[in-house]
Amino acid sequence: MTRVEEAIECLRELGLPKAQQNERSGLTLLALAGLGKKDGWKDATQPLLRTVDIMEFMRIEYGKDYKPNSRETIRRQTLHQLEQARIVDRNPDDLTRPTNSGLTCYGLSDAAISVVIAYGTSDFASVRDHFLAQLGSLREAYLRSRRVAEVPLMLPDGRELRLSPGEHNELQVAVIEKMGARFAPGATVLYVGDTAAKHVVYEAEILESLGVPIGLHDKLPDVVLHEKDADWLFLIEAVTSHGPVSEKRHAELESMLSNCEISRVYVTAFLTRDEFRRYAADIAWETEVWIAENPGHMIHFNGLKFLGPYVGDE
Repeated sequence: MTRVEEAIECLRELGLPKAQQNERSGLTLLALAGLGKKDGWKDATQPLLRTVDIMEFMRIEYGKDYKPNSRETIRRQTLHQLEQARIVDRNPDDLTRPTNSGLTCYGLSDAAISVVIAYGTSDFASVRDHFLAQLGSLREAYLRSRRVAEVPLMLPDGRELRLSPGEHNELQVAVIEKMGARFAPGATVLYVGDTAAKHVVYEAEILESLGVPIGLHDKLPDVVLHEKDADWLFLIEAVTSHGPVSEKRHAELESMLSNCEISRVYVTAFLTRDEFRRYAADIAWETEVWIAENPGHMIHFNGLKFLGPYVGDE
């Protein structure tokens, strides 16, 4: 067998489903083991590689030149399954790294490296069997470690959710727990996006009843709240790298919500004033800005509407 065929056989022995018993997955395993054509299985290591690094290894060592748009296929149809099978760890050097970070990397797990090194030897069967026997506990331990790094979110109705790590989700939590509590107390959380899970809250029936097209939920802002007493819909963009409520974004959302009859409040949220300054020129008039480090204040891009003297503790 060729080295790639051996890698596929190794994955088959480790119980990977047929969809991952292919050249792409075999090459991924070899890249994560640092094994070129001339290396033996006993020489396997545990380099931490980004998806682009894995693809570069495939090209240099095995002459397989995947197109740049194949990165998502490798991530979703190979690396994700290897992670689930506890063969691969994601971001073992920093569990708090956001899922969509350009620095996201993968490495062979400590449990799997011993199986890879033993491939082709008389010890392989026993090492493989030991790995498979402890697979359940390995998964549980891994999920616990990931859970520690997740961002907890307490909804106004008392439900506790957990979001994937990263500044963006930390800001979304602050929007709901701090901004919402001050400026939309008791509001119902209708939508919260998440970089790893697309969304963690999606109240489709309520959104639809308010005239929000549920078929376009991927076009919604990061957080949507409904304040029932005032009957206001808060549409909030949480900005850590891009995406304030600009004139263009405002127009897009207004067009999408053309059948929504309740009043809408557009908010761009930032973690710090410094972040706000970076995007101040892009923010649309007739919208609001909230900054997490000054949670008790709101900046109104609304002209004469709020003009007036400041009195006392107002």
